[in-house]
Amino acid sequence: MTLLATTMQLAAQQVIDNTPDSIAKALMNRPAPGSTRQGSNPVLFLIGNSTMRNGTMGNGNNGQWGWGYFANQYFDGRKISVENQALGGMSTRNFYTDLWPAVRQALKPGDWVIVSIGHNDHADFFDAKRARGVIDGVAEDTMIVGFNLRKQIPDTVYSYGHYLRCYIREIRQAGANPILMSLTPRDARDERGLIVRKPQTQWAAYVAAIEGVPFVDLNEISGSKLDGYSLWKQKYHFYGDHIHTSAFGAQLNARSAAEGIYYSNNPQLKPLQALMLNVESSKLNVDRSSGRPVVFICGDSTVKNEDKADHTGMWGWGSLATTIFDTSKITVSNQAIAGRSTRSYLNEGRWERVYNALQPGDFVLLQFGHNDIGNLTDAKARAVIASAEDTCHVYQIEGDGRYELIYSFGWYLKKFIDDVREKGATPILLSLTPRNEWPDGKIERRNDSYGRWYREVVEQTGVSFIDVHNISADFLDKKFAGKDPEKCKQKAAVYFNHDHTHTSYQGALMNARSVARGLKASASPLAAYLRK
Repeated sequence: MTLLATTMQLAAQQVIDNTPDSIAKALMNRPAPGSTRQGSNPVLFLIGNSTMRNGTMGNGNNGQWGWGYFANQYFDGRKISVENQALGGMSTRNFYTDLWPAVRQALKPGDWVIVSIGHNDHADFFDAKRARGVIDGVAEDTMIVGFNLRKQIPDTVYSYGHYLRCYIREIRQAGANPILMSLTPRDARDERGLIVRKPQTQWAAYVAAIEGVPFVDLNEISGSKLDGYSLWKQKYHFYGDHIHTSAFGAQLNARSAAEGIYYSNNPQLKPLQALMLNVESSKLNVDRSSGRPVVFICGDSTVKNEDKADHTGMWGWGSLATTIFDTSKITVSNQAIAGRSTRSYLNEGRWERVYNALQPGDFVLLQFGHNDIGNLTDAKARAVIASAEDTCHVYQIEGDGRYELIYSFGWYLKKFIDDVREKGATPILLSLTPRNEWPDGKIERRNDSYGRWYREVVEQTGVSFIDVHNISADFLDKKFAGKDPEKCKQKAAVYFNHDHTHTSYQGALMNARSVARGLKASASPLAAYLRK
């Protein structure tokens, strides 16, 4: 399930159950412990802090998301419910004293409990504000006695390992199954430039080994992924500070947690593994038997449309890419889809499938723009901030009330470019196709908006750029420019179909040839795969 598909479930605010079709209650609010249970099905309880459930509502309205929000997508909701009991500000100690009793009371035989907590444990022991600190390490016989100013009572503080053992013991007493999980990584790097691994990992692993409990090293699984990213990509997985995650970071951690369980060889986890789904990454099934590289084409309806065999109707130039590429040397995979913008192409999981299919030596043609500028909060959920700057803002989407951190046009393009390079493939940015509009008798040029943003992205990233917009516009101007704008439009209509944006077969062929001319002129390595 993608980010968009998951967050769209928030629309059903009136639904109070936790069926597979409506999990809004569990996602939006910290539910009463055990309230999501369906019949005799087990419940997977998540015990953690703000990295697992962020904000008062846990719905991303502050631009930060906890990974528990997305954890449900990896479990079969018909067989098990995922209940995120995490709360910001909690440590192993104050969760155990303040929130755990109600969760413990809700446990039933066969339930599962993931304990992944510790970011707030290195704090004051007895202060008036939170009194949540614990003793470092796993020793069972260390303690500090004092007066808890927050609770106004005498109090005793134990070690991190002691509190983990308390959770384990009480989960087992209820007939449930404990899983210890290390913490989420922070946006902090060591002297080698790698993500810092947290010391709590060793402590939790030690307790798990001694107590015979399954252990998932979430810190390492997510940390190793972040290590493989560019510094720019690593940073956008966090938002607002160096510990709390954006939706990107929360989804990464949720997938890492699921992978840690699903691929574990610990036999205790087999019953839970049988209840999981969607763990294997989604990717395109591209035929690579020939050993040829693949050129992936990503875009909107000007790249892929009806594309009827009889050459009538609306056509996208990507469906004619085989007229310019030598398919005995390269495989063409047109992954464009009508109506999409950079934002919706990403949020619907379409980019993820391309990204996961990429191999070194491949090429990716990126052409977006026609659907990117508009109402940022409407139900279409496709408009982006009209800029090439690295900027973003939290918006509430009309109709369903969900929150989304929306980025700029340039940011989404830079993400695609960065992802392609990460895989050892070559990104090539294409400007959008021209429209059949003729102000002053010359075809419309959008060089002061999209054109400027493209060039800023090129300057910032060094990506190869094919200016299809102006190459095709030059061709149309040469054929049809004149004194009467309406006559120009009428004559040029042979290259368009249905409206001023979508092309006919002839128009699609023109744009495909513009791509080929641009590749040759730029001396792109992809030009070696063009037809002679």
